[in-house]
Amino acid sequence: MSYQVLARKWRPTNFSKVAGQTHVLRSLENALNNERLHHAYLFTGTRGVGKTTLARILAKCLNCEKGISSIPCEECGSCIEINEGRFIDLIEVDAASRTKVEDTRELLENVQYTPGRGRFKVYLIDEVHMLSNHSFNALLKTLEEPPSHVKFLFATTDPKRLPVTVLSRCLQFNLKNLSPKLIVEHLILVLGAEKTEFDEDALWQIAAAAAGSMRDALTLVDQAISFCQGRIKADGVVEMLGVPEQQQVFSLLEGIAKKDAGEVIKLVNSISEQAPDFVHTLDSLLSVLHRLAIAQVFPGATDNSYGDKEQVEKLALKFTGEDIQLYYQLGIKGRDDLRYAGDMKSTFEMILLRMLVFSPGYVGPTKKPNPDADVTGRPEVEIKKKPPEQASDTGLNTVREDLEQQIEVLPINPLREPDLKVDGAPSANSLENLKVLTHENWLELYSHVGIDGIAANVLGNSVLNKIESNTLYFVLDEKQSSVFNEELLPKISTAVSDFFNKELKVLIDIGEITKETPAKLSQRLKQEGHREMISEFEKDKNVQQLLTHFSGTLAEETIVPTNEQDN
Repeated sequence: MSYQVLARKWRPTNFSKVAGQTHVLRSLENALNNERLHHAYLFTGTRGVGKTTLARILAKCLNCEKGISSIPCEECGSCIEINEGRFIDLIEVDAASRTKVEDTRELLENVQYTPGRGRFKVYLIDEVHMLSNHSFNALLKTLEEPPSHVKFLFATTDPKRLPVTVLSRCLQFNLKNLSPKLIVEHLILVLGAEKTEFDEDALWQIAAAAAGSMRDALTLVDQAISFCQGRIKADGVVEMLGVPEQQQVFSLLEGIAKKDAGEVIKLVNSISEQAPDFVHTLDSLLSVLHRLAIAQVFPGATDNSYGDKEQVEKLALKFTGEDIQLYYQLGIKGRDDLRYAGDMKSTFEMILLRMLVFSPGYVGPTKKPNPDADVTGRPEVEIKKKPPEQASDTGLNTVREDLEQQIEVLPINPLREPDLKVDGAPSANSLENLKVLTHENWLELYSHVGIDGIAANVLGNSVLNKIESNTLYFVLDEKQSSVFNEELLPKISTAVSDFFNKELKVLIDIGEITKETPAKLSQRLKQEGHREMISEFEKDKNVQQLLTHFSGTLAEETIVPTNEQDN
């Protein structure tokens, strides 16, 4: 007997074998059991989710010789013939190949005749959106008032292309994409019955590549069995699909979290050996970033569709919310770069390096001094002469030349880091008695606690409330409650304990805050420093002369410390 592909061999023959789509099954089963039958059904959804399969099962339920029921007998002549595709009263039409109005009229000529064998004459039209407008018009009258013995079953991947006059005459069922978890569970069932060994990680890769289509998943399983010579292995599937393993995507994000450009480049080289589709690789990276953002904002809502919920939640603790949003936006912009890139690998590397260098706090390699550079002189500013508005205005030229000789542009001193010094604040090494620690002292000490990521964001937006024994109680601003996760407490406690050289415990409540937090203090000091810089500019005589002479205004947002310009 010739080999039958898994997608056909394991095609469901009754509703109980259909994977997912419970919202559609419930409606159809209730309608069949109560014999509340419509004359036209429309099944919509992407490829391989069960549109045609459900239509054939429905046709079988309508024509089973033992009566209309949601459970066909599978034994009568009608059921067997429908399963084998030779039932005379089930007319299947591929609309993509019969688009002309003449084809539709020919099809409808036999509508008036009663079924030759079954209870109903069923017209199953696949890809119905491919019919021409004239074909739809020819179908409308019959579709509105068909004979009692006729049922229409339509299937389409693009219901928007159907005229509203057709949609209004049908019961429409929107089939959903199947989740990776549901696909994996079904594949395990199929491979168990086929007595084929497999690695579960390989099935997750196949489920991700199937993109919600069970038919695609079964087709890929067929391919994987041949490629891996029997046992479906994870590394074999990765090589077959040309996509990176999910673990490799996590490793890339680990390298970005550590700001380790060398590790990131090494991982890209390793991935490129598999000849991957870098667009798909970037999409996988963006998908994980999206899940990291969800894990940060709603920790309990993290899905386990890929069996890696715990890993996602741990990785989310290594990034700030701002970092993830920045990386996601850079990745979205990078997809356009990949579309027009000549060298996909180099472009993918540039996208990742862009994520690194744009990361807050990234420090690149130290620049080597240039012996030829003039480090003693002040920076020279070239002032381009503006052509006179009138040829006779020679006096303005004379004034401009005098100004150019007088103006000397001086470099602005870098803005000092915010000074969080509080009078009387104890140092960490001298802080043996926690009773002397106050809210004001904590404002100074916070900036020296070695903590980063979301934990730093939580602690920076909290105020010290009280100290009991070896426990420090903080109150987190309720406006920042969305970033709080109790799993952060051990990390915060460890950082505080290491700073004070003493075993301490940190507890955080959420509430309304009236005192200044370390984060707000830092922001206020930076704003005061910026205002001080603006004031220095406004008082500078050279700047005043330039503004007066050119009738200009000072762009305050462009005044930044020289150390920020370097970054």
